[in-house]
Amino acid sequence: MLIFILLFVGLLPCAFGEDTWTGVDRVVAVGDVHGDYDAFVAVLRAAEVIDSKGRWSGAKTHLVQTGDVLDRGPDSRKALDLLMSLEKQAAKAGGRVHALIGNHEAMNVYGDLRYSDPGEFAAFKTVDSARFRAALWEEQVKALASKPDEAYKKKWEDEHPLGWYEQRLAFSPKGEYGKWILSHNSVVKINDSLFVHGGIAPAYLSMSIGEMNKAILAELNNFSKLKPDGIVMGSDGPLWYRGLAQGTADLLTTHVDKVLETYGVKRIVIGHTPVPGLVVPRFGSKVLMIDAGMAAAYNMGRAALILENNEVYALHRTQRVKLPANMDDYVEYLKKALVDEPNPAGIQRLIKEAEDRQSK
Repeated sequence: MLIFILLFVGLLPCAFGEDTWTGVDRVVAVGDVHGDYDAFVAVLRAAEVIDSKGRWSGAKTHLVQTGDVLDRGPDSRKALDLLMSLEKQAAKAGGRVHALIGNHEAMNVYGDLRYSDPGEFAAFKTVDSARFRAALWEEQVKALASKPDEAYKKKWEDEHPLGWYEQRLAFSPKGEYGKWILSHNSVVKINDSLFVHGGIAPAYLSMSIGEMNKAILAELNNFSKLKPDGIVMGSDGPLWYRGLAQGTADLLTTHVDKVLETYGVKRIVIGHTPVPGLVVPRFGSKVLMIDAGMAAAYNMGRAALILENNEVYALHRTQRVKLPANMDDYVEYLKKALVDEPNPAGIQRLIKEAEDRQSK
């Protein structure tokens, strides 16, 4: 049925834009949202890039959202609408919004809806939804070898709730949201920091930032190019790679240093792998994990990264904490982040693990 819709809407060639910026005085980076609009708004307000009415107030700040606005929560459409609006407002103020493509943006474009929340389809429901679904059902019946029973129909309807058809049109490469997603990068460099949803694996270290972005867009604009081990769907691709988040220092320190050298940066900023409510530095703060698990699906905390005046800060809830320059100060950093944290268990676990490592 997805193929039927995609044939109907067609495929859209996508233009490619800039991927590197210098001389930016202030950068705010926010990790995975996963359909939690309220948490996203709270983080943006705490970072002072939007006002109480949700309008851009960040002046020339560059806001980086590292992908995965979608799935797991009901209000992803509202979060996307906010980003789309802020993108225009920021540009008028001399700032910039970088809405990176994450694996869940890609999945919604090419039709992998395993992690969709029912509310994400309901957000697209209209007075015509029942009629659209009935037409899709008739197409489905025609494609079957025999007449389906009621159990089959119920299962099909559960898999195609009202609003499903409209959501699929909206996220196709020619739809309102799909077209917007495919007008963005997956990897950007701002000053001396590299931003990407998952990470840069050894297999892609030979590619420039521009080459990675172009390759990802090429696959998402032509689904026949998608491969399980390709740059979009592969576990070592920039949208899915977890090595920088989960790999051990003895195996990956050399690779991390090669990434920094190759792209001429001091740090890599990643989302994708949730951490308990704070920005977690790895490899001597050369890798910064910013998926703080803000979504209700995780309920771990709210955090953002702030790069300003050559300093690196983490915003935990409303508390601004300077990131440790080295791992010797890591425990103290975690303890500062623990102050006023309503969900302390995750941070307490990180503190214990760090203290155990120090005692060995």
